[in-house]
Amino acid sequence: MQSFELTSDELAQDFVQFSIDCGVLKFGEFKTKAGRISPYFFNAGLFNDGHKLGKLAQFYAKRILSSELEFDMIFGPAYKGIPLGAAVSIELARLGKTVPFAYNRKEIKDHGEGGNIVGAELVGRVLIIDDVISAGTAVRESIGLIKAAGAAPYAIAIALDRQERATIVRDGKVIDSDNSAIDYIRSEIGLKVCTVALLEDLLSFLKRSKDPALQQHLNNVQRYRDQYGPR
Repeated sequence: MQSFELTSDELAQDFVQFSIDCGVLKFGEFKTKAGRISPYFFNAGLFNDGHKLGKLAQFYAKRILSSELEFDMIFGPAYKGIPLGAAVSIELARLGKTVPFAYNRKEIKDHGEGGNIVGAELVGRVLIIDDVISAGTAVRESIGLIKAAGAAPYAIAIALDRQERATIVRDGKVIDSDNSAIDYIRSEIGLKVCTVALLEDLLSFLKRSKDPALQQHLNNVQRYRDQYGPR
């Protein structure tokens, strides 16, 4: 089993509590796209009213500003990244950092302004806003769009890093990589990564919780981390 340091980052701990309160972070048995049975599930689509989305944007904005990322604009990949990117750009402006915002549409528009990019022109260093990263496919699509426009993919900000091994296709078979999707994005693609919370933060939260209903999930989440965490 892999051991690791538990973090007590206050912003991350508050975010985990908020996600549980909103029903976004749930515990049980959930099948992932990789076919794994996960003891928890994070569904950012349930940040689905003005209060929840506004609060979520505050978490992103605080983390982004504290990370000192040097970006020129925000890009929200369709579909979940669109409201996330818009909300974060509004919150950043409220905190004193106003930057342009753009997003893509899945279908290329053949009338009006045309194309598949909506909003500001993609220029300079671009910060991508998304919810979570699994295999990294959506990120690579965003990078392709940004580069095609002549801009520079610079960093990505996500809500939760699951800190588990990515799956890759080799010789027609799906196998586990030794590294996480985040590691791949950092080392192979060269993007900076900014996360509101890590799986380690969730484990730390469960370990410190005085709620028996939450404490009971600690061992399952720990075992999952040990089994599927990066080698």
